Amino acid sequence: MKQGSARRRSLILMVALGVLIVVGLAVGFHFVRSRNAGGSAAAGAAGGTQPGGGKGGRSGAEAVALASKTTEGPADKKTPVPVSVSSIALGAVSSYITSTANLVPENEVKVLAEAEGRVDRVAVEEGDRVGRGQILAQLVKDDADIAFKKAHLRSENARLAHERAVKVVDENLMSREAFDKVTLENEVAQQELAEAQWRLDKTTIRAPFGGRITERVVKPGQHVRPGDALFTVSDFDPLIARIYLPEKDVIGLQEGREVRITLKASDDTRFAGRIRQISPVVDPATGTVKVTVEAAARPAVVRPGAFVTIDIVREVHARAVLLPREAVIRELQDSYVFVVRGDVAEKREVSLGLEEGGRIEALSGVTAGEQVIVAGQGGLKPGSPVKVIAAPEASDLGLAQARPVRG
Repeated sequence: MKQGSARRRSLILMVALGVLIVVGLAVGFHFVRSRNAGGSAAAGAAGGTQPGGGKGGRSGAEAVALASKTTEGPADKKTPVPVSVSSIALGAVSSYITSTANLVPENEVKVLAEAEGRVDRVAVEEGDRVGRGQILAQLVKDDADIAFKKAHLRSENARLAHERAVKVVDENLMSREAFDKVTLENEVAQQELAEAQWRLDKTTIRAPFGGRITERVVKPGQHVRPGDALFTVSDFDPLIARIYLPEKDVIGLQEGREVRITLKASDDTRFAGRIRQISPVVDPATGTVKVTVEAAARPAVVRPGAFVTIDIVREVHARAVLLPREAVIRELQDSYVFVVRGDVAEKREVSLGLEEGGRIEALSGVTAGEQVIVAGQGGLKPGSPVKVIAAPEASDLGLAQARPVRG
């Protein structure tokens, strides 16, 4: 009984499975037939063929393809990328040894008091030009003047006594011992007069050399003592800068070589200088060599103490192929540019040489006269269509202007 029931169940399942397979095949056949019929109708309408076919008729597949092409329209063309270009030129490019320093006066001293006393008057102010020996300030000199007059009287008395003694000793009316004493007293009196004169002179403060007063720390009525700072006098001609370069950079440098000096406060202020002195020794602590640079013809706006950049020419290539710096795209160890060829962008790998300012030397990959893309090359690929326009309208610049400003 049990075996019979199991056999019937298996038979029922097989019959049901067969029915499902037949139904599925029928549905699939109906779907394919309906699709073919629709394709034939579309082909007839698109090709203008008659129902029975004929010379101008098309197959169903051709009709479907034609209908699809008609729906989509002509193949879409890529939109040209707006770019800006610049011509590659020939020119000179140099490499530099660059350092920074402050321009300082070569001669600058603090004028100190050499006598004690009260300041009677101050004759100059900060910024004044002074000559060598010009009076800067005057101390009260009454005491020194009195001492000088006393010394002068003593020296005159001793001089007259010595002159009388000379006449007397020639007549053998004075002993040699007495004459020597009178002579010594005269010499001492003359030395005392010189000392009194020196002390009187020190009450007048004078400039040690010509230059400018850069600092005044003394005031009228102030009591000063020897060693007190009164003024700072600086000679602005010339101004020098002391830079410290690695030993390897100094090899080949010579005194007298021209340098370029740029004011840090204004990159447009540039002037010439020269190497005046190269230290003969290397600092063992830093491994550097001191190089003294003299500003040959500085503009009037450059003041002592100004912070400057000093560029020393190391190498010059007179006829170099020069690329604008903004045209070069760097990726790891490789560099490339995009050159316009007709209406498309052509990618070129380049080998780079010297760099100066906004120019980079191209050793290979491009030639002078070609048009290199300097703006808009951010999203380019080799063969991308491009449209050359003015720089402010190039795609990269447009995107940059669209970005919000961060503050």
